Amino acid sequence: MFEHRERDRTRSRPGPSGRGEAGEGVISTAIAVLIVALLGVALWAGFSVIMDDATARTSEQIQSIDGSP
Repeated sequence: MFEHRERDRTRSRPGPSGRGEAGEGVISTAIAVLIVALLGVALWAGFSVIMDDATARTSEQIQSIDGSP
């Protein structure tokens, strides 16, 4: 009875060919995180440029309406 369970457990273990794929999930996740981080940096840089431009244009418009330097 116990021998049958022991045999099933040894069959489910990965063989030598499966050991090279052990860290692939971690590596894939790390690459995905790196890509998302780089996209975040690029989006933040674009957002910063757009907001700086909008702030400058708004200030110019306010000054032209107000008439003060």
